[in-house]
Amino acid sequence: MLYSRFNRCPRCRGKSNQQQYKSCGAAALTKDNHHWRGNQTSPGCMQTSHTGWRSRSITDMPLLLKLLFIFCLAGLVLSQDMPYEEYMAQIQACPAVCRCPPNFPRAVYCDNKSLKSIPKVPPYTWYLYLQNNLIEVLTADALQNATQLRWINLNRNKITSEGVEQGALSALSHLAHLYMDDNLLSSVPSTLPPTLEHLRLSRNRISKIPAGVFIGLDKLNLLDLQGNKLMDDAVTEVSLKGLNNLVQINLAKNQLSSMPLGLPPTTTQLFLDGNNIEKIPAGYFKGLPRVAFLRLNHNKLGSSGVPNDVFNVSSILDLQLSHNQLTEVPLIPSGLEHLYLDHNKIKSVSGSSVCPVAVDDTVETLNESAPRLRYLRLDGNEIKPPIPRDVILCFRQLRSIVI
Repeated sequence: MLYSRFNRCPRCRGKSNQQQYKSCGAAALTKDNHHWRGNQTSPGCMQTSHTGWRSRSITDMPLLLKLLFIFCLAGLVLSQDMPYEEYMAQIQACPAVCRCPPNFPRAVYCDNKSLKSIPKVPPYTWYLYLQNNLIEVLTADALQNATQLRWINLNRNKITSEGVEQGALSALSHLAHLYMDDNLLSSVPSTLPPTLEHLRLSRNRISKIPAGVFIGLDKLNLLDLQGNKLMDDAVTEVSLKGLNNLVQINLAKNQLSSMPLGLPPTTTQLFLDGNNIEKIPAGYFKGLPRVAFLRLNHNKLGSSGVPNDVFNVSSILDLQLSHNQLTEVPLIPSGLEHLYLDHNKIKSVSGSSVCPVAVDDTVETLNESAPRLRYLRLDGNEIKPPIPRDVILCFRQLRSIVI
């Protein structure tokens, strides 16, 4: 009989050696498929001291049991189910300048290393972290060895549009997340892989979106272009063609003076803060039937440029119009839950002008058609308390008003 501290583990008593190892959460090398299956070491394996050792030593164990025992003691955790051959190849191919955690074998950390080029990436890498380096060029062969990549973080480097060579990304047939914030790009990279879901390009120098660059990117649902140099002629129906399943688009802090055209009807979150937008065309949001979160803070919107019923869209839940030049409160849609109108030039507010339904002070119960506004912010205007009674009667679900 093999005496070890497994015999002291309450969960292990009465079990065979093989069962004991599995019960205690050792990394098991299964006989049928030779895969490493990682589980965290059970606290029960570590409760006894060395006094639990008896007649037979570890040197008498079969080789496989030795390996399993060592892994159990080390508490090895493999976070992905990975064939043993791939695991060893991945760890051995780790670049000397990078970090490849054994318990997270598909991730390679090469961040904060002052790298000027991308090192050779191990073949089974899914997650590659290269942020905070000095990389200027993304060559066509830089990632040819890492075709299984799902996630690349290239934030805060010095990559230019000219430095992104043709085909540098298109061969990555599994890539879902590409982060290139805080670089020196002047244009959206072309030939992106069709598997892409999230594309973050904020705080670059992007002034143009090449026509057709998004065609074929049917899985792309998040596009972040915040903090660039995009003007009205760059964001058009032609340049945005192909974004058939886009959910969130961030165009904040650009140089737009009008509402962007050609946004896909699937858009749910539209962020346009910090531009120079002065007006919203009547019926603009009829082309965006799913928009729920709309941010237009820090623009130049005046009441003359905002049709009273332009926001009367049933899908809008959160509307932010802070830090503009509005003098009147626009009509509030029934489904709206949060409204930010702080720091404008509004002098008064009345229920008769902003309520989406007729104000009836005899109605005490709520129904499905009743306004759902819960949060209203009006501070930083010229409004003086108290809030008019007809406003309170209209928005009976209000929980907070800031004035």
